[in-house]
Amino acid sequence: MKSIKQFFVLAPLLSLEFSCGIVEELQEEEGSVLLETTEISADVSLTLPEESYDYAFTFGGMRLAEQDNTPSDNPITDAGATLGRVLFYDTLLSLNETVSCGTCHIQSLGFADNLALSVGFDGELTGRNSMGLANARFYENGKFFWDERADSLEEQVLMPIQDSKEMGLSIDEAVLRVSEASYYASLFEAAFGDSTVTEERMSYALAQFVRSIAGFPAEALTDRRATGDLDSEVLAGKRLFFSREASCGRCHGGASLTTDQARDNGLEIFDDLGVFTATGDSDDIGEFKVPSLVNIGLTAPYMHDGRFETLREVVEHYSSGIQENDNLSNRIAENLTLSDGESDSLVAYLESLTNTNLTTNPKWSDPFVRQ
Repeated sequence: MKSIKQFFVLAPLLSLEFSCGIVEELQEEEGSVLLETTEISADVSLTLPEESYDYAFTFGGMRLAEQDNTPSDNPITDAGATLGRVLFYDTLLSLNETVSCGTCHIQSLGFADNLALSVGFDGELTGRNSMGLANARFYENGKFFWDERADSLEEQVLMPIQDSKEMGLSIDEAVLRVSEASYYASLFEAAFGDSTVTEERMSYALAQFVRSIAGFPAEALTDRRATGDLDSEVLAGKRLFFSREASCGRCHGGASLTTDQARDNGLEIFDDLGVFTATGDSDDIGEFKVPSLVNIGLTAPYMHDGRFETLREVVEHYSSGIQENDNLSNRIAENLTLSDGESDSLVAYLESLTNTNLTTNPKWSDPFVRQ
């Protein structure tokens, strides 16, 4: 990768001539999907399906329409999400070309990270834990980040690129780099009608890809009235989860197991004031966005700062660790003091909320092959 890094930085005007000399289109079968591989350098190639994967699908039922934050001017398209997938995984969008969005949002980990704080392009740690991205589309108020400082996903997706610890580029430099990388021309043309690269188009494509990362556990797990063919411990955990006593479902409801606004869940406030840092409203001190619980068993560690390493620790927090404060959500049940058996069943239920399609489907995987 070193020579490619130097090439893009030092000789951008030669990029087309250079890439035309080494690009080869290879074809191979991935099940029934015909793939095309473009060699970007001796060490890196880009593999995409000859016909786009199906990203522009819709979900029937489950009362999801009112939760969908997709704007009317940026619907998910197969070509747009394909472009977004390449941008999402391209290390070209970090200052030293070492990290991408996918570095901190790993598919096999529910598009989260397994570190309390992720490592940025220059080795510095991010300010908060990397939240899983599954079902970002189904968060009604449409705000993003733990402190909800981004008003839309279109706004959010470009902010890590520009963050001094995460990826370290200016947006102008990001647009320039993408413009000079020849493998993007056909992708932008397919998505937007011509090959022009703009900040808005990059934002729209990335948002389309992230919104496409959607899926749910079996209905028997998320519908409080359904039982299905569940393991007895999982069923016991589900009943407790949705019970008035535990009231977990008051903040984690619906098919996506989340809610539509930030909450204070009784953590010690310490140095991070949550949504207050974005709004300046004292009523928001200690409030954080409520994550979807889909694939929660894969996204450890937990909370905005990654303080809990296991789901058992999370359950123990809600059982006996709630800290009183003026902004504590009235949906939080205090002093549950769950038994060991009840805690075990809740953990079993949470671990059952896995959608393996999200973690294994190649349409959401890294299309770059790096030697």
